[in-house]
Amino acid sequence: MTLSWLTLLEFEPPLVGCVISKRDHSFAAVAASGECVINIPTLELADAVVDCGNASGTDTDKLATFGMISLPANQVQAPLIAECFAKLECRVGDPSMVSRYGLFVLEVVRAWIQPDAKNHPTLHHRGHGAFMRAGETIALPSKMK
Repeated sequence: MTLSWLTLLEFEPPLVGCVISKRDHSFAAVAASGECVINIPTLELADAVVDCGNASGTDTDKLATFGMISLPANQVQAPLIAECFAKLECRVGDPSMVSRYGLFVLEVVRAWIQPDAKNHPTLHHRGHGAFMRAGETIALPSKMK
């Protein structure tokens, strides 16, 4: 899935807000199926991420074309990408902002992490060809129960 922006909305239940351009194949696929997987890549996948972002799923099998391995998800039909650090299986929880803003409120129904890839910097698109690498983890005390 190619997306424009995402953010954590809530912890319980786990909700993610995700904007997908109406011009993208991913928009139609998620709107029709009501589900998706957010595959979070590491910095090592930068070239494949750019290649995938510049191709359309309408006429390209992105995983096969760019040499990534598809794995079956547990709760949804969309595939997990084996090489990605984390994978979030999601179902559309609230479609009310989709038509106006392209904003999908997604409930995470299963989460996966690559156990051998802990603390690897993840790659995040900032728009117009700019990316950022998530870096250092900072642990601060929490007073939440």
